[in-house]
Amino acid sequence: MSIINSTQFIKNTANRLGFDYCGIAKAGLLSDDARRLELWLAKGMHGMMNYMENHFDLRIDPTKLLPGAKSVVTLLKNYYPSAAQDADIPKISKYAYGKDYHEVIRKQLKAFLYEINQQIGAVEGRGFVDSAPVLERSWAVKSGLGWIGKNGNLINKKQGSFFFIATLIVDIELDYDDDFAKDYCGTCTKCIDACPTEAILPNKVVDGSKCISYFTIELKEQLIPDSMKGKFDDWMFGCDTCQDVCPWNRFSKPHHEEAFTPLNEVLHYKPSDWEMLTEESFKSIFINSPIKRTKYAGVKRNLRFLSSTNH
Repeated sequence: MSIINSTQFIKNTANRLGFDYCGIAKAGLLSDDARRLELWLAKGMHGMMNYMENHFDLRIDPTKLLPGAKSVVTLLKNYYPSAAQDADIPKISKYAYGKDYHEVIRKQLKAFLYEINQQIGAVEGRGFVDSAPVLERSWAVKSGLGWIGKNGNLINKKQGSFFFIATLIVDIELDYDDDFAKDYCGTCTKCIDACPTEAILPNKVVDGSKCISYFTIELKEQLIPDSMKGKFDDWMFGCDTCQDVCPWNRFSKPHHEEAFTPLNEVLHYKPSDWEMLTEESFKSIFINSPIKRTKYAGVKRNLRFLSSTNH
């Protein structure tokens, strides 16, 4: 297959497998991102997320993840839901409404690699979705899919930011997309102004150690600091505030991925339902949900923190 035909096949297959956007960049060292990441880590903005310090060299060089890597394929998968949570219930980030995206997208990436090998020939490749040290947002910009907003999210001009980003690194040359060179945030600071914990700093820096998602998901077996009381705006798992206020998300359209169909409990559970939930029921209801990441004890801690704030 020629480079052009291989590229076309990859883009068509991405679409057929349920990905909304596909961009391709030449594999190489991300030296600017390396400097930014180093500075961010040095300032301790990763909080207790010590894994962020690991595998620094792998994060900035795809050939360390796949020897002989030539191309980085970036895929966006929409997760914007058509249904909303009831009012006045503990809030859950939209990405966690349905099944765990890691499982869903990992299967699709496996199918993708299989099809590439069937059609193009013996191609070495590795697929990643949030599971390895890949700077996926940088690759998304390099492959023309959008720009990094002030809230640190990738923003796509046609559909906003409610996307999962997956990466496929392959050892064949392809036809590369142009960098997305423009920043369409302009002078807007809605995400910075709306962040309940002031985690979004100028110059597109997000202090991860102040983010509600960090406190409600990443902070394991520890109490949420009292200094955060009254700032969580009822977020129990994750936080979408900076995305909800982003003007570009007025272009968000509901996804078509059956696996992301919201769980009834996510949309309708009142505080009393969560309070009555046993560990056994939690494990059974959320067995395939990202919410299991925070564990039963984490959910209970988050709820206690919200009720201590609200009473």
